[in-house]
Amino acid sequence: MSDTIAAMSMAFGAAAGLIAGAAVAECMPIPKVHYYLECRGADGEVKWTESIDNLVTNVGRADVLNRYVKLGALPAAWYIGLIDNASFSAVANADTLSSHAGWIESTAYTGNRKAFAGGSVTGTTTASVDNSASPGAFAINGTATINGCFIADAATGTSGILYSAASFSGGNRAVVNGDVLNVTATFTTT
Repeated sequence: MSDTIAAMSMAFGAAAGLIAGAAVAECMPIPKVHYYLECRGADGEVKWTESIDNLVTNVGRADVLNRYVKLGALPAAWYIGLIDNASFSAVANADTLSSHAGWIESTAYTGNRKAFAGGSVTGTTTASVDNSASPGAFAINGTATINGCFIADAATGTSGILYSAASFSGGNRAVVNGDVLNVTATFTTT
């Protein structure tokens, strides 16, 4: 009789463990992006810094599932762009690269959007990858007011995926010809 009770106890214990384990099952994390911006004047001195967290757009979330769960085509690269303050109202989850009514892209710099050159992935429970070894460096060639930045899978144009966008929480920041705006982006999952 004690063998039967012991077997039943082990069976119930295993079943309870399986049920409890189901309650703590992990969901696929959607990487969030943290941006750190540093503006240096023509003299090399730091004029201002800004640290902001993003929102991941609806198309960005869907893109993660399409590319990594359904095993679709991976992006050739990610690119960092700047959000202009002109007519800025908000970034929104529904924004896409071709349609973002609350903001416009700043082009007050030389060249295209800056490639995200990610380093090694670090961490286990919280994993991250950033471009701190090679921040996106925007050589400013005019006078503008910047209100944030974004990540997309296209170096130019409006075709592609707008993964993330973020606006400054404390207001906008001025840049002038000769400034260099360095943007470090950190992708993190938890």
